[in-house]
Amino acid sequence: MKLVMLGNNTKEEIEKRLQIVASAGALSRADGTVTQVFENRYNYEANLKLARAVVGYGHKSIAEHDYVVFAIEDVTPIIEQTLIGYRLTSFTIKSRRNVDFRNVGFYIPTFKDANGNILANNNKLQEEYITYMQSLFEKYGDWVDEEIPVEDCRYILPYSYHSNIIMGCDCNELLRITSDLLYGKLSHIDELKDLGEKFKKMIEDNAPYLTRALLKEENKEYYIEHFNYLDELVNNTNMITGELFDSVNMTNYTNDADLEVLYNIIMSRYQVRRECAIEILHQIELVAPNIKTEMIKSLFKSKNQRELEQVTFSFEFAISLAVLTHITRHRMHSLLVPEFVPMWNLENYIIPKTVAKNHEDEYHKIFANNALMVEHFKEQGVRDEDLIYFYLSGNACNVYTTMNARTLMWISRMRTCNKAQWEIRDIVGQMVEEANSVAPLIGSGLGPYCKSDGICPEGKDSCKKRGVVIKKKEK
Repeated sequence: MKLVMLGNNTKEEIEKRLQIVASAGALSRADGTVTQVFENRYNYEANLKLARAVVGYGHKSIAEHDYVVFAIEDVTPIIEQTLIGYRLTSFTIKSRRNVDFRNVGFYIPTFKDANGNILANNNKLQEEYITYMQSLFEKYGDWVDEEIPVEDCRYILPYSYHSNIIMGCDCNELLRITSDLLYGKLSHIDELKDLGEKFKKMIEDNAPYLTRALLKEENKEYYIEHFNYLDELVNNTNMITGELFDSVNMTNYTNDADLEVLYNIIMSRYQVRRECAIEILHQIELVAPNIKTEMIKSLFKSKNQRELEQVTFSFEFAISLAVLTHITRHRMHSLLVPEFVPMWNLENYIIPKTVAKNHEDEYHKIFANNALMVEHFKEQGVRDEDLIYFYLSGNACNVYTTMNARTLMWISRMRTCNKAQWEIRDIVGQMVEEANSVAPLIGSGLGPYCKSDGICPEGKDSCKKRGVVIKKKEK
């Protein structure tokens, strides 16, 4: 693993960043304009003292004016999925849909027992692990050479493979991430703990005003497991099947979502109560029968569509690890994903059609053998935290999310496009169908750009299957 801060890390840059943070801390109680306050904060030690004090009072938001960008090299998708789960971060990641990953390398854990002690047979286990992982990468390479799409071959890639990430975030979010990696349940995974230590060093060197705040996080109550009492009670119900959902199911939604959006258009534009907006819509519909359709069309053509954010839809569905990040990366929805530990049911997995065509039996054997390998390592006393690298990218879990209509619209633009990955396209396509069944006006604006806007932003890379292939020329 390699972590490099990209810029903003010279002595002059660090001092300038701290000057900005300290100015934010002083602004609310200082005379003068922002620029005057900033120009007066020229003393580094004074700025450090002030920023530490303000953060110590709990006003950590001043650190949000301090933005950092990292290169994170040769880490597993365990780290990738963990980091992408933080909503106030930005990422660019090497694509497994376009890049041959047979030679990227993989992570080798130090195998430990449940108490965190290195097992006596660790070296032997590592040798077995390396041989096994190499066999999976070789099989992946064989399938790529057969010209099975790379994006489908990756379903047998183990979650030990190396990923590379550019990550940006403000220092308040960096503080939160670092404390979770160092002090929370994530700290039991060595790779995540190692990243936490590297982030800690970055904070010490580049944002020292946060070091004391980080230390105070160590014994916070929210890092204690508070739901253990549920396990025995729930297990005694004998209702836990461990099966994957076979389709997308909309579990909840705003009643009369179409009308709620229309009411909110009138409420916001004319500053009236909801009751008045209901009556206004009723009266104008008498003289303009198509007004509902016209209003929703106008809203979808607008830039600011806050009215769509007033209604929500909740979904449950199964998704593979191969494309989990495709849904996680969308920021404005509340996604519930199971943690990597305890281990999921490894009998749950998804098979690509292109693989099933000629390798279905072999694919099933790969996943069955993988489950046996995990059991073998468990029998040697290996803890779950070190077994997570045996997850195959095709292994799947059930997830749950709630999103507003504007977020659903945005996700549908990206993920129902013919160029989107097939699994996520199928999932989001079903989400759109479910939403359309209860809110057809909103549903009319969901889907890819070629359907909603009559244009394709992909230009020459368009799928050319919907009749519109060229983005509108800019004037």
